[in-house]
Amino acid sequence: MTTVVVLIVIGLLIAAVIVIAAVDPGPSTADLALAYEYAWDRLDFATVWALSAQELRDGLDRKAFVRAKRAAYDSVEHPADLVATAAVVDLAEAGEVAAAITELVLRDGSVVHHEVRMGRRMGRWEVTAYTLRPEDAPH
Repeated sequence: MTTVVVLIVIGLLIAAVIVIAAVDPGPSTADLALAYEYAWDRLDFATVWALSAQELRDGLDRKAFVRAKRAAYDSVEHPADLVATAAVVDLAEAGEVAAAITELVLRDGSVVHHEVRMGRRMGRWEVTAYTLRPEDAPH
């Protein structure tokens, strides 16, 4: 009898975990855009890969992507940790797609804007495009 009760409890716990995972929406699009910005700023290529959609991964698995990006960035002078603050200044969502305009205030006081495009795939948001936003573009 005790074995049956234990199996029922384990089954209920497994079902609860599955339901919680299915209901959890994950990070918001604004959170995703900021996480992507900070990952690039810190040259954290494993996180960049994890947040990126397949089309931004250069056809590489995580290990090869990280290795390729490190090699590319090691071959040029590219400082990391330039961003003092980052914020989403505009956000548009329509169904399974979203776009965020981010504003990065760099440690030297200059300001840069990026456009981060996202798509919801298999229940989670991924970055599908990432571009520098011209300074004369409306925010």
